[in-house]
Amino acid sequence: MSPSARKLNFMIRDEIARELEALVPAGERSRTVNDALAKELLSIRRRKITLRLRAARGKGPALGTEKIVAALRRNRGRDGE
Repeated sequence: MSPSARKLNFMIRDEIARELEALVPAGERSRTVNDALAKELLSIRRRKITLRLRAARGKGPALGTEKIVAALRRNRGRDGE
């Protein structure tokens, strides 16, 4: 385990534990669980952000294409184009 790792105590269903033990060698289990957990946490973060974006949608003023393009050009420093 790396120095920046922490030991946590949590429960895993028996069938998942058996499958983990059967499929993943002992020296690779922590990395495998870490990788799977990192992917799941990313998925949870994305779902939460999507919910926030959907909730915010429609709360601001409606913008036409011209206003959006003009704002993008200003932000990119292309006022003269």
